[in-house]
Amino acid sequence: MSLHPRLVEVTERIVQKSKPSRGDYLARVAAWAAKEPVRKGLSCTNLAHAYAASPAGDKIMLREQRQPNLAIVSAYNDMLSAHQPLEQYPEIIKAAAREVGATAQFAGGVPAMCDGVTQGQAGMELSLFSRDVIAMSTAVALSHQMFDATLCLGVCDKIVPGLLIGALQFGHLPTVFVPAGPMVSGLENKEKARIRQLYAEGKIDRNGLLEAEEKSYHGAGTCTFYGTANSNQMLMEIMGLHLPSAAFVNPGTPLRAAFTAEAAKRVAAITALGNEYIPLAEVISEKAIVNGLVGLMATGGSTNHAIHLIAIAAAAGIVIDWTDFDDISAIVPLLAKVYPNGGADVNHFHAAGGMGYLIAELLKAGLLHDDVQTVMGPGLHRYAVEPHLQDGKLAWRAAPSESQDKSVLSSAAAPFQADGGLRLVQGNLGRAVIKVSAVAPAHRIVEAPAIVFDSQDALIDAFKRGELEKDFVAVIRFQGPRANGMPELHKLTPSLGVLQDRGFKVAMVTDGRMSGASGKVPAAIHITPECLAGGPLAKVRTGDLIRLDAEAGTLQALVPAAVWDAREVEQIDISANQFGYGRDLFAVFRHAASGAEQGAMSFMLPR
Repeated sequence: MSLHPRLVEVTERIVQKSKPSRGDYLARVAAWAAKEPVRKGLSCTNLAHAYAASPAGDKIMLREQRQPNLAIVSAYNDMLSAHQPLEQYPEIIKAAAREVGATAQFAGGVPAMCDGVTQGQAGMELSLFSRDVIAMSTAVALSHQMFDATLCLGVCDKIVPGLLIGALQFGHLPTVFVPAGPMVSGLENKEKARIRQLYAEGKIDRNGLLEAEEKSYHGAGTCTFYGTANSNQMLMEIMGLHLPSAAFVNPGTPLRAAFTAEAAKRVAAITALGNEYIPLAEVISEKAIVNGLVGLMATGGSTNHAIHLIAIAAAAGIVIDWTDFDDISAIVPLLAKVYPNGGADVNHFHAAGGMGYLIAELLKAGLLHDDVQTVMGPGLHRYAVEPHLQDGKLAWRAAPSESQDKSVLSSAAAPFQADGGLRLVQGNLGRAVIKVSAVAPAHRIVEAPAIVFDSQDALIDAFKRGELEKDFVAVIRFQGPRANGMPELHKLTPSLGVLQDRGFKVAMVTDGRMSGASGKVPAAIHITPECLAGGPLAKVRTGDLIRLDAEAGTLQALVPAAVWDAREVEQIDISANQFGYGRDLFAVFRHAASGAEQGAMSFMLPR
């Protein structure tokens, strides 16, 4: 089928506005590229240091410098369920590399903090900035000039974007992302949310809440809801950086181990030393970024990618903004209902046909670019498959032509809604994004008086005092990257959800973030410019009438123009508000951070 004309138009617009920066980036990559290992340029001292601790057989191959040497960059730690399975991956990768005459070295680790652990805690102030630390850590790992390709091991929130941003600085190297997969299903996500609301109301105690949470988060693997972590995996697949259908295979299974081994063999086959050179810079193209946008909208993915995908694109010299998100959302139907957009989890999504079915359906509808490069070779149609083991080895067959569960995964002809999961809202309060796929149509338009808070704890305290039993728009200010690192405000979801269930019209407007797991309550988030940078949200006063209309794409303070124009922007002294313990350490990031619509980047990337 021919491509949707609007998809073509948006893609061409991105190509045109990216020409200078994309050209500069590709020129740098071309200058870095080499047809033989760059380690040939290293001195004998450099080389001896680099393989001094290698096994004897690997040392011989590294000394001869004729075979590929693979860099392993990993986010392993054993506190995070999503990353705990990565502990065994390096040995699987090294053994698989030797099978095809290559070597692999653990090049470096990157930090991997868990937003699930830090939600509502001081550590959340470090969360967004950790992406930039991960990017730099990845670049440090690859800086030894010893490698012909990269395997990036990571799954969650800031980790995958950080790994990819860092790897793109070495865009001449082929790169494959190697996930761990989701944990098996536990307590149903809607039941978990119901129990959280009961706890917020004081109807169950802490032990009851903890019991439910332990049933939800109960083993190794990614959390099973469709938040930022699983949105990451969707993006890596639809942009051609995974092996096909690698995203949602559970850890600890033979199929998962086969994927890990095959990733090593595949990346060894696509280095500049062979006949099928596929550098990362060719995979992450303008069309691949548009495909990522399409996937995000079709699945109702995390709002965090309204920041991360912009930063990833910028690392490859590609310029996108929220208008591009909004225009793609207008033409892409919602095909998946996975919590918080529905009751199912990602295991149900995978069983219903998963990424293979989704990609096939979007290609058939003319909503994806097939003519892209992937780590499997040219053409995204290579990803319209499902995996299986054949004689103990990884193999693929065509994805099912129909969804195996139409309540979870639908077709383009009969979508859950006609447009995508995210929308741009804008007006005299600035520009923001809202995740509409998780919000019932009856709650997408809220007009109510503002109640202004300068922290999430202040709202929760007001809720506990019984002061919020009414229609209102919660305005949470000074939560942007320059103010306090732009923490997620997911801690507010149970309290606001309780009020909505009681029949009140409630919404949230903030220059902060919400978790990818957030839903139900309409939230205009990532408002730019942020309050600390003089953004108009800092003009709002308690009692101002606010109208959030996700259907029309508007966000307005309904204040007379003369009053609004004359009103001062309020400011606070962030140094006097010691919310967290990372302020001094991350001061350089906080002061250098760009706005949310510029990817909240705290260092310069190609433009």
